[in-house]
Amino acid sequence: MYLIVGLGNPGKEYEHTRHNVGFDVIDLMSKKYNIDLNRKKFKGVYGDGNICGERVMFLKPMTYMNLSGESIREVLNFYKITNDNIIIIYDDISLQVGKMRIREKGSAGGHNGVKSIISNLNSEIFTRIKVGVGEPEYSNLVSHVLGKFSDEERSKLDKVFEEIHKVVEVIITKGASEAMNKFNGFKVE
Repeated sequence: MYLIVGLGNPGKEYEHTRHNVGFDVIDLMSKKYNIDLNRKKFKGVYGDGNICGERVMFLKPMTYMNLSGESIREVLNFYKITNDNIIIIYDDISLQVGKMRIREKGSAGGHNGVKSIISNLNSEIFTRIKVGVGEPEYSNLVSHVLGKFSDEERSKLDKVFEEIHKVVEVIITKGASEAMNKFNGFKVE
């Protein structure tokens, strides 16, 4: 079983902000694979189904970003999922809008949601799909990540989101290394 997690913050005021791209991707993938996110448990909302013949669970932690790891740890403990079968999707300010990057391990890079996951798992080893949201130009970091995208940025982002389901399929069928080789150069102009 794979646990596919989109990071974000619950609440209408956070919908479609830069910090909530993980939630947006999970919502799109749940429609694509016909997996209803209709259950509440593990400090989150989730649903399960199949991708490429593998059982998967989509999870949106409802703990707010800084405590995301608590929700993930509860799922892992209950289902006995190993770190090899975790995929975390989240925003990255060090990547411009239109880019994404896949990694199998690494530090939090200043991302509080990832810090919480590393702390709760006692490990930096889990697959992540980082979605570029751009660096703040004029505003402070909090205003930037809690801000909305321009129409032009949203158009690029939609193309990135569309590509992510292919990334997830490759991770499930061939592994994260193969996905990194195939998609880490991806960029929407």
